[in-house]
Amino acid sequence: MSPITNGRLIFKEIPTGYPIPGQTTAYDTSSHIDLETEPLNGSILVKTLVLSVDPYLRGKMRAPERESYTPPFFVNEVLYNYGVGKVIRSETSAFRAGDYVYGILDFAEYFIPKDITKLEVIVKHEPTLPYSVYVGAAGMPGQTSYYGWKEYAKAKAGEVIFVSTAAGPVGSIVVQLAKQDGLKVIASAGTDEKVKFCKKIGADVAFNYKTTNTADVLAKEGPIDIYWDNVGGPTLETAIANTALRARIIICGYISQYNGEEDYGIKSMKNVLSNRLSINGLLVFDHQDRYKDEFYKVIPKKLASGEFIYTEDITRGLEKGGEAILEVQKGVNTAKKIIVVADD
Repeated sequence: MSPITNGRLIFKEIPTGYPIPGQTTAYDTSSHIDLETEPLNGSILVKTLVLSVDPYLRGKMRAPERESYTPPFFVNEVLYNYGVGKVIRSETSAFRAGDYVYGILDFAEYFIPKDITKLEVIVKHEPTLPYSVYVGAAGMPGQTSYYGWKEYAKAKAGEVIFVSTAAGPVGSIVVQLAKQDGLKVIASAGTDEKVKFCKKIGADVAFNYKTTNTADVLAKEGPIDIYWDNVGGPTLETAIANTALRARIIICGYISQYNGEEDYGIKSMKNVLSNRLSINGLLVFDHQDRYKDEFYKVIPKKLASGEFIYTEDITRGLEKGGEAILEVQKGVNTAKKIIVVADD
């Protein structure tokens, strides 16, 4: 078989603000691969099907010397993230040709992983779920919601939770977990369409934070016992100022400060003392060993039955990957952003 073009999305330069397609990232067609003869060196050849686009990718677009909880991307190398692919060839007993795998995939049409331990065969307990769901509600974002809820929420029926970015892949599962446990849910989102979705999945109070004052809503509907924070900045400050005694704050993200914005100093920190608040940072990989098996027994079943609702915002074609990344950073995506690289 003759070599074929292997499209890839390359990290080209460290951005100072938003990641600009064609400048921060670039679609590259200079690489070629022979699917039948490419040396595997004991690994596997994977055809990429779907890739997840998540807010945290912006944090990887930094200078290598800047430390963080996740390694940086390197200039002129291929981006990577959670995805689903199909094994084309294998030289290891851990995978067979035809297996569908989930884990860390290159932003490339085909790739040979250097570390196969970052991939696992997908066992589709719920055959009706498309593979794209395994990078969203049944993948890392859904796991983040489930693990954080189990570990930190300590929820009691009748309590009040406020969820920011509640229409996103993490926030929307949190909303549904909270309603399942009998909580009153206050949800914020950035468009009227997203507010409607929040109401559809059960939020008792949903509002557009761009047109409605968050402090006014929380003063009326709170105080809040749990705040699930996906944005940081003024929203976190407002939430802390409207907490109940012994409230729990779960910090999952801070997208308001991902793209070159100045650090925001929280002015309401005295409430941490007076209300005896607990504040926890949530990173999904800290809790895999404890909750992963339970997650896969519970969440895919709820998604397949329709008990839990999920939505997807699909970008078709790896060549549009840079635009998909920018959409998520600007919050103009309408749901969980997924790049469909190939149908099968």
